[in-house]
This record gives sequence, structure tokens and C-alpha cells, in this order.
Amino acid sequence: MFTSPVIGIIAEYNPFHNGHAYQIRRVKAQFPKAQIVTIMSGSFTQRGEAAVLDKWQRAELAVENGSDLVLELPYAFACRSAQHFATGGVRMLSALGCATHLAFGAETDHLATLSAIAHAIDSPEIQVALHTGITDGLPYAAALTSALAASFPDCGDLMRQPNNILAIEYLRTISQFAPGLQPLLIPRCGAGYHEQALSCRYASASGIRSELAHANPSTSSATTAPDWKALADVMPQNTLDMLKSIFPSRYPQQEFLYRALLARLHVMAECDLQDTADMREGLEHRLLRAVRIAASWQECLYHLGTRRYPFSSLSRILLHILMGFTKEEAEHCAACGPAYLRLLAVKAGSGTSLLHAAKRTAYLPILTKIGKYLNDKERRKPLKDLSPLQRMLCLDLRATELRELTLPQPDLSSRDYLESPRICTHHIEKTSELPIR
Repeated sequence: MFTSPVIGIIAEYNPFHNGHAYQIRRVKAQFPKAQIVTIMSGSFTQRGEAAVLDKWQRAELAVENGSDLVLELPYAFACRSAQHFATGGVRMLSALGCATHLAFGAETDHLATLSAIAHAIDSPEIQVALHTGITDGLPYAAALTSALAASFPDCGDLMRQPNNILAIEYLRTISQFAPGLQPLLIPRCGAGYHEQALSCRYASASGIRSELAHANPSTSSATTAPDWKALADVMPQNTLDMLKSIFPSRYPQQEFLYRALLARLHVMAECDLQDTADMREGLEHRLLRAVRIAASWQECLYHLGTRRYPFSSLSRILLHILMGFTKEEAEHCAACGPAYLRLLAVKAGSGTSLLHAAKRTAYLPILTKIGKYLNDKERRKPLKDLSPLQRMLCLDLRATELRELTLPQPDLSSRDYLESPRICTHHIEKTSELPIR
């Protein structure tokens, strides 16, 4: 049925930039006839932050820049640790029934080393050392590095790079859930993951978001518009145009959620707070103390943050509180895995033909309209009274509507019921001028 490779990419595209375009070009340079399926996070990212552009906009940009099909990674996996993020994405690719490869970036080109570490992590001795480190208060990455040190004495620098950690989690999940999926490592180029400067063509997404947030006129410290000229050098033109079109009235501000968080905490019982997904023992008391003195979301994170609790983990927990995402629900989703493949955007021609073929091979339903799976009356029920598919989908709807509350001019309609998958006929070729290194 499939005569060419079907290559998966798991991404956030927050926002889509030259580095993402570079990865797609590298894939197509190796497999010119390949079709690309992107599994993309929805309304919120792994850092627990509202995505700069909404999921339909980001999916459209992905298709215009080389992807054939974009599916939404459900909130239950997108806004979790690297392990859950990777597991959700890989299991979705496996569920398509036609994916042949997973392409991913890393700060190293040593796939054999990453694979060896991925294989070693699940050994009993490493697992014991890992859980001991976490119990002793180390963050996951530090605990894992310590656990691996005896077998991989030089892994310290490698494990300090977020994309390497995610790559290892992809390889672990492939081994467990999709052994037929071939890993395709694309070494990262340009700025480091956390680098803020927009000084090269391959700037980091974090640097791009920093420029947008710093210049946002809705924030008290901002005095100027974004440096659109600098941004134009680090992203495709269609990303730049879309960012200009939403700035500032539709540009998300996480701070808008802080009063909602305070209101939620005022009516939550302590036991319910303890039951929030990823909430560690005793952190709920630290949180209740923090909100008494913090005037903003960021101040709250500052008062909560320690070596044991990195900001990204804490921001996810605050988001889970607002979402009503509990430990029980997180465990249920992890055990079941993704329950559907929700289409966000497709390329006319190659993408639509891939979609039609995938409908015959996929062992999960491919959703284009959600009303037939979850109506408005059903979504008001307790999650435990819904089917696994409905429970997961209900969280995605909550996330879409919660993200709207981060916008200066929110759209209070139920967009998940109104929006259709984007069918894209326009494709950008300008990024081809950037070199494949």
C-alpha cells in the first residue's frame, strides 16, 4: 500500500522556525519520496506554557513547510515529562500502522551511544539508582545522570542537553511499543536549546519566544514592538506573517491564568490538591504558602522553585490544577496510551492520499470532527463516567479553552467543535536557500 517511507516527527513547533525547516529538509534529502507525519502538541507545551500560536495555526505552518499530515498529541502526553511526551508520540505513530521511521533531533550524532543508554535505563540496577536519586530530591535528569555514571562515565555533558534526553526517551519507547520503527537521528545545528540570542539563522524557539514576550506591549515592562527584522532572519516568512497577524491582541500571556489559579485554590480541598497529577508529597503546602506572597504566575514559580522542582515541572503542575488533571487520570492515560489520532492539518494531494491510506491501516480512530465522539452534554460529566477516548478528548477541549483565557481578546466559543482540519494547498519553498550542513 505504501511505496515510500512514512517518517514521523514529534514536535511542538512553538513557533515553527528555520531549525525545524532544516530538520525536514534533512529528512527529505535522505528520503526524497518520503511522506512526513507530524505529531504535534496542542494548546499547551511540555513546559506548561500556552503555545504562542494556536494548534491549527501551527499545524498549517508545519504543512506549508514540508509536513504532509499533522496530528495532535493529546494534553495528557504533551504537557508531561519527556518520558510521557515521547511515549505518547511514538505510540501514536505506531497506531497509524504505516510509519516506518521516527526522525528526531539531538545535540550529538552518536546514535549508538544514545541507544545504549536507552537500553540500559530499564535495567533493574539503573532503575533502583534512578528512583533513589529522585527520592533524595534530585530532578529526573540529574538522578538519571547519576544512575548512569557507573556504566557511562562520560554521559554528564550529554545528559545536560534536553534534546538528548528526549532522544533517549524516544529510543526507549520505540523498543517497548514500536520495534519496527527505525530511528533517524538529525543532529541539531545553530543555537543551543536555551540560548536566547537571535544571532544566527538557526535560533532557538526559546530565544524567539523571549523576544516576543519581552516586546509584548501588554506587559508592564515592554516599550517596543518585537524586532521583526531579527525574527525574519530565523524563521520562514509564513511564520513571521502569522506572528504579526496575532500580535498583540491574540498573543498568549500566562499571567492571565494567575487569578484563575488563585480562585481554583480557594475552593480546592487539600486532598484534591494532593491528588493533582505530578504533585509531589509536601509540595501542596509549599504552593499554598507561595500564593500568599506571590503577585503573579512567575513569582509563584519563583517561590516554589528549588533544585528539586524545576520551573517547567512546576508550571505543568499549576496547569494541571486548572485543568483538573489528577494523578488517577494521568495514570489512566499512561496505561491506555493515546486513544485517537486527531487531524489538525493535511497537505492537499500527498497528505490526503496518505490520510486515506492510513484510515485502512490505523488501529485507532482518526478524528476530523469531534462532535460524534464527545458532545457538549457528555463533556460536562465527571471524567470517570466517560470512555477512555472521551476522557482524553475532554482534556484537549479544556486545554483549548484555557489557552483562550491567556489571550488579551479571547474567543469564548467552543473552537474545538467549530474548527475543521486545515487543508493546505500552499507550500513554502524559500527555506530551501538555507544550507543543509
